[in-house]
Amino acid sequence: MFEHIKAIPPDPILGLIAAYAADPDPKKIDLGIGVYRDEHGNTPILDCVVEAEKIHLATQTTKTYLGPPGVAGFNQAMGELLLGKDSQAISEGRVRTVQTPGGTGALRVAADLMRVARPEAELWASDPTWANHLALFPGAGMKMHSYPYFDADSSSLRFDDMIQALEQRGRGDAVLFHACCHNPCGVSPDPEQWQTIAELASGRGFTPVVDIAYMGFERGIEEDCLSVRLFAEKCPEVIIASSCSKNFAMYRERVGAITVITRDTERAAAAESVIHNVTRKNYSMPPAHGPAVIDIILHSDELKAQWQSELAEMRDRINGLRKTLAEKIAAAGIRRDFSFIERQTGMFSFMGLSVQQVQRLREEFAIYTVNSARVNVASFNQSNMDYFIEALGVVLEE
Repeated sequence: MFEHIKAIPPDPILGLIAAYAADPDPKKIDLGIGVYRDEHGNTPILDCVVEAEKIHLATQTTKTYLGPPGVAGFNQAMGELLLGKDSQAISEGRVRTVQTPGGTGALRVAADLMRVARPEAELWASDPTWANHLALFPGAGMKMHSYPYFDADSSSLRFDDMIQALEQRGRGDAVLFHACCHNPCGVSPDPEQWQTIAELASGRGFTPVVDIAYMGFERGIEEDCLSVRLFAEKCPEVIIASSCSKNFAMYRERVGAITVITRDTERAAAAESVIHNVTRKNYSMPPAHGPAVIDIILHSDELKAQWQSELAEMRDRINGLRKTLAEKIAAAGIRRDFSFIERQTGMFSFMGLSVQQVQRLREEFAIYTVNSARVNVASFNQSNMDYFIEALGVVLEE
């Protein structure tokens, strides 16, 4: 069986994690992995999650399988969180939400669903996009292309070029969008631009596929769902992959969902049946613990308010780090302009460094980031930021 098998190089992020863990340097900094960290470098469990877990453990009566859709209360709450309680699509019965193992699981299920619905469908994603998008969709057999998005010279959105490219897409095409906190570049359309994009999707007839992995990390929960709600309002079909890893800090519990909006209830039921079929052949039954905990939080006024407060604290801390980092780099006399860091949102920013400069950071200063120089801003704190800026100045001098 395995006589001719060859090892596959590790995923860049996973390889970075291993290299960082093995480095004995006490000053080492991990800027690669995309998890939120507090001032002490920890990824804390939210207080609302702790309280909900106590309730769950005290009230659960069985460990038997869930049905294919997962935790019903979680699905209902996530649909309303994404689309709003007054969503016309929900009231008309055109929406189905199915729990998945994380946002990554939701994306793979979305790819499988599209392959069943329209085998010839092709997907367009932003340039750049999350690296795993480039593996997930082709891995499901979908052809994948890119559209212009990020201007590396100005660290801004290539909006006009993006619109010009999307004007070439039409019925049967799928276009992938990051709802907020774009990974990896940290640049998102503004509300007016989202309005233009949604109208274009409606007019051209392509299907929006929305990856919303950082809801609440850009401007707020409601604000970060703007693109999803505009697409739901204007387009007859929308596919949404959502993750609860970041905004509930439940990374290892792998909590996500796929939400599908269709033209009518009959197609919605058909889409859900296909989802259950493809998940049955993949992971069979979904996990229970994480979604059950979030179900409790989102159906408790007290715990939901506590979650919103804790989420705001994480968002405010990241925004504060962005401001401080940009100001300190400028104050250090580094000639390159890094003011874009403060203007961007979410956990990630491209620093605009070459591969050689990234390697110098790693080899000479034990500062670890991927070769694209995408950094996780949430990994900075008061004890490591000055050291990073000093190292940045050194590698930029040559």
